[in-house]
Amino acid sequence: MRLSIPVSAFVAAIVGFGGTLAIIIAAAAAVGASQAETASWVTAICIAMAVETAWLSWRTKMPIITAWSTPGAALIAASSGFTMPEAVGAFLVTGILLVATGLIGPLMRWIGRIPGSVASGMLAGIVVIFVIDAARTITVDPWLILPLMAAFFLVRLWNPSLSVLVVLIGGGLAALLTGRVGTLPAPEISTLTLIAPQFTVASIVGLALPLYLVTMASQNLSGLAVLRADGYQPAPGPLIGVTGLVSALTAPFGASTTNLAAISAAICTGPDVHPDPAQRWKTGPFYALAYLIFAAFGASLVAVFAVLPQSLIVLVAGLALTGSLANALTIALKDEAGRMAATVTFAVTASGLAIFNIGSAFWGLVAGLIVIGLDRLKKAPENQATARFERNRS
Repeated sequence: MRLSIPVSAFVAAIVGFGGTLAIIIAAAAAVGASQAETASWVTAICIAMAVETAWLSWRTKMPIITAWSTPGAALIAASSGFTMPEAVGAFLVTGILLVATGLIGPLMRWIGRIPGSVASGMLAGIVVIFVIDAARTITVDPWLILPLMAAFFLVRLWNPSLSVLVVLIGGGLAALLTGRVGTLPAPEISTLTLIAPQFTVASIVGLALPLYLVTMASQNLSGLAVLRADGYQPAPGPLIGVTGLVSALTAPFGASTTNLAAISAAICTGPDVHPDPAQRWKTGPFYALAYLIFAAFGASLVAVFAVLPQSLIVLVAGLALTGSLANALTIALKDEAGRMAATVTFAVTASGLAIFNIGSAFWGLVAGLIVIGLDRLKKAPENQATARFERNRS
């Protein structure tokens, strides 16, 4: 045991929680959750991550770190027309789909065949709204927002993972000192609120399916890549299946989907944690302990966010997703063959288009796949002609 093990675990937990909690708050607001339901959401999802990380790390003896789906939360926050019971129903369906993915190998391979340009175009279309909204906060409260933006871009030069946390803490203190904060709530222990799910075609197709695809394409596959980059070769099926099962069990308490972490995992899987890769799994229990603490005080944390200036919450959410937007755009436009499909996917998703009460993320994915399919139909005869020419030459 080295001091670097618990330190890395607690840093990963604080960065993951503090840097993106604003997005969970925005997601809860989008589906009409009450403050009690929002607190239950935060508490249940923290419990889910603690259980998953502790169990999988101990079971595999690898640093298996889980997180809530930040792009998934952004997808929920960008949606409209859904109620909290419908959202819970969508979370249940998403968890079941993740369990099925872990158990059924061909389904995992099918998800892997979705063109990266289209999946990234959909993700970029989801998160770009938050980044734009963050820029718009300048006109709302320039004396608070501009210094925080400057701090974000300066800090990220040295430590990108802490830059959002600096904005959140610094902005909260600045708002408090300048009288922009309401009455601070008294500390309280969290409780869970049971929410009956409601299943509708619109919520399953427009929320659950895009949430599942975003979670798989932008979170689970990235999480597996981080583990493999540091020399670990876990079987993906059991990891995804466990996160799906725990997500389904905690969904009735408002918790959205959890998955393999990427950024938080990178803090816990490298040589800075421990020179021996076989010892790094011990970050898992400490990370789980941190999230149990967050779970215990989830209600107080949600109450604190409720009294902070709305412009600060919007800013933190947008800055937290800036890196995701940059990465998604890079992948979406990297391959020239898929560039048009990615652009169409991005445009339709960002438009907010809703048909049959089904949100734009689904229609963006459909539009991108259609463009890809048409391109392949056009190229098929050309490829066949080239193959015949090569055979005749030989």
